[in-house]
Amino acid sequence: MKLAKLATIGAALAVASSVVSTAAVADLVFPSLSYRTGPYAVNGIPFADGYADYMTLVNERDGGIGGVKIKLIECETGYNTEKGVECYESTKGEGSLVYQPLSTGITYQLIPKATADGIPVHSMGYGRTSAANGKIFSHIFNYPANYWNGASLAINHILAENGDDIKGKKIALVYHNSAYGKEPIRTLEELAKKHGYTFTGIPVDHPGQEQKSQWLQIRRERPDYVLMWGWGVMNQVAIQEAANIRYPMDQFIGIWWSGSENDVLPTGDKANGYKALTFHGTGSDFPVYADIQKHVVDAGKAAGNGDQVGTVLYSRGMYAAMLAVEAARTAQEIHGATELTPAQMRDGMEALEMTEAKMAALGLPGFGPEFSVSCDNHGGPGLGAVQQWDAAAKKWTMVSDFGPSDMEVIQALIDEDSSAFAAENKIEERKCG
Repeated sequence: MKLAKLATIGAALAVASSVVSTAAVADLVFPSLSYRTGPYAVNGIPFADGYADYMTLVNERDGGIGGVKIKLIECETGYNTEKGVECYESTKGEGSLVYQPLSTGITYQLIPKATADGIPVHSMGYGRTSAANGKIFSHIFNYPANYWNGASLAINHILAENGDDIKGKKIALVYHNSAYGKEPIRTLEELAKKHGYTFTGIPVDHPGQEQKSQWLQIRRERPDYVLMWGWGVMNQVAIQEAANIRYPMDQFIGIWWSGSENDVLPTGDKANGYKALTFHGTGSDFPVYADIQKHVVDAGKAAGNGDQVGTVLYSRGMYAAMLAVEAARTAQEIHGATELTPAQMRDGMEALEMTEAKMAALGLPGFGPEFSVSCDNHGGPGLGAVQQWDAAAKKWTMVSDFGPSDMEVIQALIDEDSSAFAAENKIEERKCG
């Protein structure tokens, strides 16, 4: 595969021939940029536990990937962009195969660095949406869905509830006032032009503990639906404030990072009916969790105390690890090697295919939609579903099938944004096919 030639983007891509991108190591090294401290720890901990526990499962049950053990390197970022970059710099020389920043801010900073170093980044369901264009972003992947898909999926759900006619409806977005929270705004504005609804953006400053004025605005303006792009304590506060003004919970829809148990449990019964998007299943009724219980939790090798198994964010961390493992396995098959370089790992990610048969064999039947990655599409198909909180049962219930997003609108935005990025950074588009 021909790599893109970057004339200027930090260091030249000629660095791809350096030790960082070519040296195979005895272990398969996967760094984990985690945050177990700080205002976002309540959500960072279960994700990090799920990621670590799946890697441990593969070592303990399978003897590693293709007979090579996994070495997990966890580095605490505190959801701080500067610390995240420091973690990357301090671990990239260890033979790190792929980075999961778990932060849109960190992802933006790593795009030029990791590309120049020849190390792939997987920002699963977050980060820079236009990185789905593999012709421009050779080393950045955001499969199986991204924020612009999420915005469209929310609007599709609202359309379905209103006979496909939402002209004149008022839709508000309560968003974390950061790169993360701002990601869906352009898409929601374009979809407003298409469907005729009125859009209002309502920012919430970090970390999101004070939202009185925002919800007073919502009570005053009475939007028909409220969407939320929140994280950490912001989600809990928003759901409580919505309950305080008696906003209908079934008309309050969060992105997948605003749909965990941690977000709704503090509000108790008043959170009943709240909805959130998802690109994977939840709950512990999948065979893989029995294996995790046996080989990891009961064996005393769990990253946490085992009480998060099957929760939304634990499952998401587990899913991210599973996709990393399967990409590594794909890379081994492509290159006929067991020890891998970051460059080979990138090839595996670009050729990754997840079928229902493969998911079932991994103990995750029906867990997520089928998808494949390619040279020009690093984002997957952009499928997603809607889940709803059942306060009495204290669990999330899927209320829709995995469905498509509006790629006619989204692809045009991806093409526009990635082309602007390429022009700004003098990137030559890769030839695919």
